[in-house]
Amino acid sequence: MNQVLAALGRVGLVPVIKIESAEDAVPLARALFEGELPVAEITFRTAAAGEAIHRIARDLPEMILGAGTVLTARQVDQAVEAGAKFIVSPGFDPAVVDWCLARDIAVTPGVATPSEVIMALARGLQCLKFFPAEELGGTRMLKALAGPFGDVQFIPTGGITAVSLPDYLRLPNVLAVGGSWMATAALITTGQFDEIRRLAEEARRIVTSVRGGSEVAK
Repeated sequence: MNQVLAALGRVGLVPVIKIESAEDAVPLARALFEGELPVAEITFRTAAAGEAIHRIARDLPEMILGAGTVLTARQVDQAVEAGAKFIVSPGFDPAVVDWCLARDIAVTPGVATPSEVIMALARGLQCLKFFPAEELGGTRMLKALAGPFGDVQFIPTGGITAVSLPDYLRLPNVLAVGGSWMATAALITTGQFDEIRRLAEEARRIVTSVRGGSEVAK
C-alpha cells in the first residue's frame, strides 16, 4: 500500500476540514496535532483551500496533509503544488485518478456502488473513499461490499460522528474513518482551537479503545 495511505491507516481518522480563512490553517493544524491527530484533509469547498494547504505544509510538515472535494485535474495540480500528499474526490473521475497515478500521488476517489469499485480496481486502486457513508447504508453496506471485494480498503466519510465511529473502526475493510465533527467550520471560524484539540483527543481515544492502541504516525 502507498506509504501515505498506510500512515492514514495507522492514525485511523481523517479530519475533513472546510476552512474559510487561510489565517486559521496553522492554528487548526496545531490543535489537531496536539490532539494526536496529525492528519488534515482540507476540502476545496472554499477559496482559501490552496493557501491553507500551503501554510500547513510550510509550518507543520509533519502533518499528513491532503486535499479533499477535488473535482478536476487542475485542482489536483493546485493541491499538490501547495503541499498536499494525498487527494480525495467525492466521486470517481477517471481524469483525476489518472492524473494522480501518473505522478505517483496517493488518491482515494469516492465510490458508492460495486460498479465504481470495479472501475477503481481496473486502475490498480485498493483504497477508496465510501461516500456518503451513512446515506448509503453505513456499516451494513461496507459489510456487503467486503464479500466480493475482500482486498479493498475503504475510508467511509459522510454523516459519521463520534457515536458511530466505533462501529466503522471495527470493520476489517475500513482503513480509516473520515469526519468533520472534530473540527467543524463553526469551531474554526470562531477560533475554538482548544475545543478542536479536545475533540481530537477524544476521537483518538475511541480509536485506541477499538483498535488496541495503534501507533500514531507523526
